[in-house]
Amino acid sequence: MKRLLIMTVGKTHSGKSTFAGLLEKELENSIVMDQDNHAEFINTYYRKLQPKQGPNTLKHDISHLIVEYAKKQTDSHLIICNSNRYQKGREYLLKNLFPPAEFFRIIVHFDIPDQVLQTRVSLSERSTKIFRSASTFEEVLKRQQAEMVTDPAIGEADHLFVIRDGTEVDSVIREIVRISQKPEGGTA
Repeated sequence: MKRLLIMTVGKTHSGKSTFAGLLEKELENSIVMDQDNHAEFINTYYRKLQPKQGPNTLKHDISHLIVEYAKKQTDSHLIICNSNRYQKGREYLLKNLFPPAEFFRIIVHFDIPDQVLQTRVSLSERSTKIFRSASTFEEVLKRQQAEMVTDPAIGEADHLFVIRDGTEVDSVIREIVRISQKPEGGTA
């Protein structure tokens, strides 16, 4: 049976981390890889190693190391909980790190309206220890709203779910668990 790769896509406060945690509890033999955890670790213990500007290569390298370890040393389904908003980055992950011969690849796109995200951000009590250059989640959301990105499309992975509000989370989790119980990770 193929392992599942579940990749979340969405803006800050869209529900990716909450979803990943709930899915991990329901999907037997799964693990969440959340880059926010890696960023907080770096910012807590290795802030001086952070690049001053440009891509956060240290965070990406640590994430890559953890993913490679999980791929080689476990048989777990992997839940990749990052924003994954850039099509080129998703393509790299889906073709190179999680090839279709080894994984049944699922994208869960959180397409939550900006006004809902703005409310969530304004009420947020989440730690800002994950930040390298931003100082607030409001700043992150404004930057994400201004970015030109391509939403995930059918055919980009083996399966695409789109969540537009929180009422859809439970049904998507149930469907992913059902897919995991099929031979070849849902391809039968």
